[in-house]
Parts: sequence; structure tokens; C-alpha cells
Amino acid sequence: MRIFVPKEMTPGEKRAPVVPETAKKLVALGAEVVVEKGLGAFIHRSDPQYEEAGARVIADRIAGLTEADAVLRLQKPPTDEIAQLRANSVHISFLDPFNERDLVERLAAAKVSSICMEMIPRTTIAQKMDALSSQSSLTGYHAVILAAEELYRIFPMMMTPAGTIQPARVFVIGVGVAGLQAIATAKRLGARVEAFDTRPVVEEQVRSLGARFVKIDLGATGQTEQGYAKALTAEQLALQRETMAKHCAMADVVITAAQVFGKKAPIIVTTEMVRHMKPGSVVIDLAVETGGNVECMEPGKVVDVNGVRVFGYTNMPSRAAGPASEMYSNNIGALVEHLWNEERQGIAIDPADELIRGCLITHEGRIVNEAIKTHYKL
Repeated sequence: MRIFVPKEMTPGEKRAPVVPETAKKLVALGAEVVVEKGLGAFIHRSDPQYEEAGARVIADRIAGLTEADAVLRLQKPPTDEIAQLRANSVHISFLDPFNERDLVERLAAAKVSSICMEMIPRTTIAQKMDALSSQSSLTGYHAVILAAEELYRIFPMMMTPAGTIQPARVFVIGVGVAGLQAIATAKRLGARVEAFDTRPVVEEQVRSLGARFVKIDLGATGQTEQGYAKALTAEQLALQRETMAKHCAMADVVITAAQVFGKKAPIIVTTEMVRHMKPGSVVIDLAVETGGNVECMEPGKVVDVNGVRVFGYTNMPSRAAGPASEMYSNNIGALVEHLWNEERQGIAIDPADELIRGCLITHEGRIVNEAIKTHYKL
């Protein structure tokens, strides 16, 4: 089986889907690994390093796509490249399938078996393939580093002959993987940390990291089978915002990471709430790609509201491109190993496999994922 790994074409994307160490493992499985020239340039992985790992480096991207039995990417494919893919080939990447119906339908029409990295089930066997979690962890870390660099004050308490400097106050909204990493990083830097999530089940995790969990009685809430927060009603959101406003006003840094899988992110921090924060404070919105949690956020920009800066940076994992690439490469490599059939010496798609059933979007000319079919009302 020939596996092709093209360079990422999304502006600002510095990550590589596969690093040489993973390429070596795929070659050991029996795959012919072909990578596009310059694949690892941004992360300082040279073409000779890929060749030493057993991969073949080519400059002809179109030939790589048309001749491949499987294509491994990070970002979703450009629509004009889908026609270049071979029928019955396998395509693995992030796909954003709930919001990219045209893309999904094109993949089905091209008879490509597409596997979505966002929809890897959160099961024990799939943990090492969970790219959403691996990238979110880096997102949470980098959000705190960005806040520490941009804040007008330092994070830790300092007792000096000139007086005592009180620790910065950090408020994290949304305690998924990114939120937990943000909490842990802020605590390591010495900040006083509070956190909130609609799922009471995460309180123990927040407290175990040394942060205070903010409780709000919202009535019936919970999480999906995948572990994501369920959407709140309009009344619950209003009640949540009322309490959020008080804690945002006290905070020096607010980091929002509240997302509902497959849906637009809820607006949690309103512009009015930002206006009541202390001048010099920093707000980092980590839900930018799904619409954002902060009303006045602008994707890719820094917005100033009465001296409070709201950061809407996109693709935060790419700001730590080296480790982000290594982690994603390990994720996608583990998935290929799981799918590898020794007898056929290639990737075998078994729709009955529980893991594959959750993340296989198109197969044999059809949209086969039940969640996506329901979403599209097929």
C-alpha cells in the first residue's frame, strides 16, 4: 500500500501530519510511504530525515495524490484536490463534517473512504489516537503562556522588601482537555485559578489541580457519550452569564474553552461583561474555530474593549508546531496501525469495528456515519 503525506496548504499552518519517526513505523508495517518535499520544513525536519526513515520524497503533489492508496493529512483537504484522489482510497484528517457538507458529499461522490480525526471515539483503545485531545492540550498550555506574556502584571505572588505582589487571578471557563491544561499551567506559574464548567462531574478534576470550582445551579445539565458538555437552554445560559460576569470582573485573565461537539460554540462572555473587567486584563478565546465564546471576539485579531484585550487567535496548536506535529503524528500513526491488515499488507476498513464506526464518514460512495446522516437529515 502506498501512503502519501502532502504538505499542509492552510495559511499559517506550521504543523506536519507525519514526522520521520512515524514514517519509519509505517514503513516497518509494510507501507510504501511517500511525502511531499518540504513536509517538515516548519518543524525543522528535513527531507533527508524522512528518507533515512524509509520514506520517498517527491515534489509532484498531484502525482502523490493520484497514485496513493491512502492520504494522511492534518487539515481538511482543499475541495479541488478531492477529484485527484483514487476511488476506494482512504483519506484521514480533520474534516469538520458537521459544518462541511459539501466536502463530505464530494468525498462520497469520489468513492473515498474518509476517516475524521475529530470523531475518534473517546474509548480506552482509542486514547492514543485521540488527536482532538492531544492538540487541545497544547492549546490550553499556549493560551496561558500567551496571557502571561501579554498581561500587565506577573502571575505568581512575590514577597519582596518593596512589598508583596499578589498573584494574578485566572478564570477558566470550560473544563475539557484545553481547560484542564490551562488550569494546570496557570497554577504552575503561580496564579490563583478559578474554573467553571456546566458538567459537575469535572469538579473533582479542577480541585485536584489546585483550582477553585465555581458552582452555579443550572438545573439539569450533563455530558454526551463522548464526554462533551450538552448545550444549555436560553434560561440556563442567562443564569450562567450572570454569575460569570462577577468572576470575570475579578479576574486578570479569562480563558474560554467551552464547546459543544458538532455545534456552534455558545456565547458565554458578552461584550458588556468584558467592559466591566479591569483595564489591562486579558481574555483568550479558545473556541474561535467554532464561532467563539466571547461576543466581541474577532477571529485572528486582538480587540481592545475599554483597555481589556480580547485575543481571537486561530490554530493555537500551530504556535507549538514541533510537539503538536509529534503528537498528531503519533495519533494518526496509531490509527493506521489499528487499521493495518497483515495479510493484505494495507489498511482495511471494517465498518463493523466500533472505533471505525464512530469516525468513518464516507465509504463505498456513501455517507455512512450515523451522526452525520442524522445531522444532515439523510
